Amino acid sequence: MLDTINSYGIYKAADRVVRLSGTRSPKRIAHDLGIDILYRNDFEDLLGMYTYKWKHRFIFLNDRLDDYMEQMVIAHELGHDAFHRDIAGDGLKEFILFRMKDNTEYVANAFAAHVLLPDNEVLELARYGYDVVQIASELGSDINLLLIKLQELNKLGYHFNVPWSPDSKFFRKIKQ
Repeated sequence: MLDTINSYGIYKAADRVVRLSGTRSPKRIAHDLGIDILYRNDFEDLLGMYTYKWKHRFIFLNDRLDDYMEQMVIAHELGHDAFHRDIAGDGLKEFILFRMKDNTEYVANAFAAHVLLPDNEVLELARYGYDVVQIASELGSDINLLLIKLQELNKLGYHFNVPWSPDSKFFRKIKQ
């Protein structure tokens, strides 16, 4: 874990796990890192949670998530694994992935954005003049995840015009 969590540290941590696994598949990355993924049918509004107990790492997922949502939740939980193991003893529960008021959640979201959205593809589409909606569509991404990616790239020295902030209530609107 990094002593200071900043945009560069988040970027490097995400890049490292992608390179080590040779994939952007969050499920495969979790497997390669030795994190057990367990599906739960008793989660009502809970999307997923990460916990670290007895030197074992677990991601619990709502078994009603579609494939895309499952990828986002696992990538988010991988962010907690990378940066928040020390506070995950009682589990870090996810009801809303794009909550921006909590730094812990923002770090996990930024990590997920870096894992799921390759820089070269985002930058290439931006160079071709695609707007945020078009880039998200082209990459098959949720627009909120792309907005976080762009905000993080700006912190790393890029100059994207990010037209609005990610919607923190987006996941509340999703029915399982």
